[in-house]
Amino acid sequence: MKPGTGTGVRHHDHLRTSCGRDLTIGRLALGDAARPAGRVFIDLGTCRDCDGSAWAGLSAAEARRLAAALLSQAAAAEQDAQDPSGRVTVRHVDGDAYAITARGHAMLTDQAVADGGTDAAATPTELLVASLASCVAFYTGRYLIRHGLDRAGLAVTAEFALAAGRPARVGAVRLRITVPGGVPPQRAGALLAVASHRTVHNTLRQQPDVSIELAGAP
Repeated sequence: MKPGTGTGVRHHDHLRTSCGRDLTIGRLALGDAARPAGRVFIDLGTCRDCDGSAWAGLSAAEARRLAAALLSQAAAAEQDAQDPSGRVTVRHVDGDAYAITARGHAMLTDQAVADGGTDAAATPTELLVASLASCVAFYTGRYLIRHGLDRAGLAVTAEFALAAGRPARVGAVRLRITVPGGVPPQRAGALLAVASHRTVHNTLRQQPDVSIELAGAP
């Protein structure tokens, strides 16, 4: 079976290199229920201008993205019993990098080089802000579609700053919604109301009950 096809394939990532090669990074569920075997694969895809070569040249940024995809897929392959809805699992990968899995999806978090990490992925704080921004984008897009407006090119930019005092936390977030197709003036207020009162934003406004406990030794 070719990687990237068939029922044994789990969620995968894609990376298009500057030289025009489309890479696919994913994992395969091999074996059976009694003896499962997870494998991570890289499919180099095809390249019109690569003269049939089987290698890919990566920029530094592309190499970091590939490393992040490999690390997160490797961590997911080690688990690959899908987390049920309502549960997210984080596992140590290497250094300050951690793999996040949720319902079979995988991503990576790391720290900047200046803070001791390898900058292989966004930091947990950046993911927090990204969660808010993507939630706003999702509901804004739904609003646009519902009212017959074009969401092509919709973007949400989030700028944030850490609080000056303790405890360490994000002190301010500023979100800017860009709708290239435009929003009629009579719809702008309702759109902002929809974007401002959704799950992630509501969670930040109304502090959830968070508990942390130490699990027993396996």
